[in-house]
Amino acid sequence: MADPLCPLIYWLGGLLLTQEDKLARLIAEACLDEKALDVVVLDVHELTVITDYFVIASGRNVIQVRSILEHVQEKLQDQDIYPIRKEGLQQGVWSVLDYNSVILHVFRQEEREYYQLENLWADAPRLMIESGV
Repeated sequence: MADPLCPLIYWLGGLLLTQEDKLARLIAEACLDEKALDVVVLDVHELTVITDYFVIASGRNVIQVRSILEHVQEKLQDQDIYPIRKEGLQQGVWSVLDYNSVILHVFRQEEREYYQLENLWADAPRLMIESGV
């Protein structure tokens, strides 16, 4: 099957996007499909070598956190995209799906407020995400 994220650079609504941009947007939109709260996409590629983007989202409770994670995995698996690492899925308090160039963090609301991950990366530009983009 052809890579669904190719070409490496493409146009979307007049914006020039990279493969990593598209993946970050797909993940964020999958979170929104499951009614995730406060979905944020941070472009950290100039701030760290770990990844290019962090997608950060919240769920109201452990069940919603797990539901968000399952939906993201299903939506991306439909396009033959799989995480290279998964952490915290059983606990559902702070869970991570690592897609190499994009890392998804899904928190229960209380933990997100406590850790304030996006404040640690406050210098990172934010991508605008709209449902259906």
